[in-house]
Amino acid sequence: MDFLQGQETLTTIEWILRAIIAFFFLLTVAKILGQRTISQLRLLDFVIALVIGNIIAHPLSDEHLGLKGSIISTIVLVVLYLGGIFSILKFPSLRRLINSSPITIVQDGEILYKGLEKARISIDVLLEELREEKIDDVKKVALAIWEADGKISVFLHPKYEPITPSSFQMETEPFDLPRTIIKEGKIISKELIQIHRDEGWVVSSLQSLYQTEVKNVLLGTLDKKGNLKVFLYK
Repeated sequence: MDFLQGQETLTTIEWILRAIIAFFFLLTVAKILGQRTISQLRLLDFVIALVIGNIIAHPLSDEHLGLKGSIISTIVLVVLYLGGIFSILKFPSLRRLINSSPITIVQDGEILYKGLEKARISIDVLLEELREEKIDDVKKVALAIWEADGKISVFLHPKYEPITPSSFQMETEPFDLPRTIIKEGKIISKELIQIHRDEGWVVSSLQSLYQTEVKNVLLGTLDKKGNLKVFLYK
């Protein structure tokens, strides 16, 4: 394990071993930190991700730097990060200090310039975010808030909200998520067991409904009503 320490030179195998160890170590760290650190970079998340990345990167490109010290430093930072998360959850005053408060940037169809300044975003960024929410006119927005994670929460005026069955008090069927029974040309047996079907039924259904074989199916789903839908390789 000498390759974990600083060396004058490293062989090709030692470089490869360093990279492999660092890779799986970072995967473990990411798992410990949780999905929130990856998907929503708040202040504390951003700092920890930036620092850990730098700590691990240097020993992978400089043989004079030991990997052992980087691993120890990263473990300490992870402990501090988890302690910080626990403190934020336990002490609201600390939470307000670390996490930015939401900022109102649009209210009743009017853009609040002071809100844009405080959030440090431009008109172009605001319009881009609204377009991503399929909103073509700022005047339709009742409220838009710049959240601490850098995303915009948008609420439309009621008259611009999409019409849904509940608007007309219409009865709707319960939500049903179709099961994936075929993926990339292979039947998923464990799904068939749960819905009390077998592979023979799948093969015959594909032949009778779509005149095709399992190997030609990119994706096949089955809903609660027994409707089989397939997407073929094209």
